[in-house]
Amino acid sequence: MPAFDPVSCFAATYVEARTKFLRACAARGLPTTRHLLPTAGGAEGEELTADVAVLGDASARAMLLLTSATHGVEGFCGSGCQVGLLDDDAFVAALQAGRARVVFLHALNPFGFSHLRRTNEDNIDLNRNFRDFATPPEPHLPYAEIHRWLVPSTWPPTPENEAQLGAYAARYGEKALQAATSGGQCEFPDGLFYGGVRPAWSNGLLRAVLREHGSTCDQIAFIDFHTGLGPRGHGEKIFAGRDVAADLARTRHIWGDDVTTFHDGSSTSAPLTGVNYHAIYEECPGASYAGIALEYGTLPLLDTFGALRADQWLANHPDAGADTRARIKRMVRDAFYTDADDWKVQVHAQARDAALKAVHYLAGIT
Repeated sequence: MPAFDPVSCFAATYVEARTKFLRACAARGLPTTRHLLPTAGGAEGEELTADVAVLGDASARAMLLLTSATHGVEGFCGSGCQVGLLDDDAFVAALQAGRARVVFLHALNPFGFSHLRRTNEDNIDLNRNFRDFATPPEPHLPYAEIHRWLVPSTWPPTPENEAQLGAYAARYGEKALQAATSGGQCEFPDGLFYGGVRPAWSNGLLRAVLREHGSTCDQIAFIDFHTGLGPRGHGEKIFAGRDVAADLARTRHIWGDDVTTFHDGSSTSAPLTGVNYHAIYEECPGASYAGIALEYGTLPLLDTFGALRADQWLANHPDAGADTRARIKRMVRDAFYTDADDWKVQVHAQARDAALKAVHYLAGIT
């Protein structure tokens, strides 16, 4: 039997990634549930779906949920990690005790995955969309102050535009600029980190999956795969939960004391609003919870920031020329997916370690 090659688990397009995921499920004899996005098609004219599979005893009351492509284009990484785990005999063997199961949710945001965007079909950042829309969100005033500079009317931005952002950073600090930009806003649908004004399709899908697979669980662990922050190839384990001491302690018990959190400023992430972990608390209130966003570094932060700004400009200017479009899309892909063998090997190893730790905890394996 040939040695396992984690590099082969990664893909170059959404279509290829989905094909590899479905093949990996079929090889394990796992049925999959297909959820069709009804309002948009893919970059290659394909239908867009999120797919769900369950590994292990479906009646087990302990569940590990693994999600990819919450931020569309970041799905290249998350899908590769999911396929790698499905192909891993040792990981599968860890579930044989029957006391835990793993739910794979592949491509939560298939539109962004296919079209090389972090956002969905409505320019919504899903990790800012899980909020109570019955109460109008508070205006995010720091973002409002810098929106016109973040998303300029021309690309590349003018020197004056860049000087305005530089002046903001000099006055308030780079952390303040990051928080103002990425915390989440619901007032500018043509802007960055837009949370929307109603729940997105993917929001409803995640909740439906949780109700189907998690409502009877006593324990839920969550790993959401992300890219774009931190040193190249390093997976920062960012606590994905509310500011609840017991949940953070449980999360660190599973994954280690190096779990960071934006609640106390230890994470590279700024404090966020409307993050997807709220759905787990709301749909599965009877389960004890631990969760991380496994955030892998790609390019330096300023390069990633520039790619996001360029992509939003492109979304606001659909008549841009083909060369400009291709150049910006390449920027975005490179900012959130490092298409290099050493990066893929490093990413997979950390995903495997994190998933095994969660399964061992849930299954009571020491």
